[in-house]
Amino acid sequence: MESRVRFGTPSDCDQLSHMRLALWPESSIEEDRQELTLILSGKPSGTMPLAILVAEAGDGVIVGFLEVGLRSHADGCDTRLPVGFVEGWFVSQSHRRKGVGAQLMAAAEDWARSHGCIEVASDTWFDNDVSQRAHEALGFEVVDRCVHYRKPL
Repeated sequence: MESRVRFGTPSDCDQLSHMRLALWPESSIEEDRQELTLILSGKPSGTMPLAILVAEAGDGVIVGFLEVGLRSHADGCDTRLPVGFVEGWFVSQSHRRKGVGAQLMAAAEDWARSHGCIEVASDTWFDNDVSQRAHEALGFEVVDRCVHYRKPL
């Protein structure tokens, strides 16, 4: 199935919100909509550039997205330059393993290059084997593994 990758627009808010909430279920619908509206209008809350790329099927349905931004540093990357960072990457179940994720990643890499980056970084949960395999299939290498702790006082 063919899909076309393009930058997200404010009219994509409804479709994107459903996918973002599937990826980040801890967010509320209201919080997600507020953040999404800012990003899609070109006014993300942070100081670094951020873009949402969408994969659109021939019928106009969004079947995946990738949020890419700049970070001042990322684990395992050259600390002298900003790095492109995959903040979120989601492809609907029915469109996985069909090249949609690779198309989104290629567009994100182009975006990062256009911002002067020589590297792109990402992360995923330690138990998300599907995401780890997808990253590695597209040339990412593991640079660190970490367990985060917290203790209430």
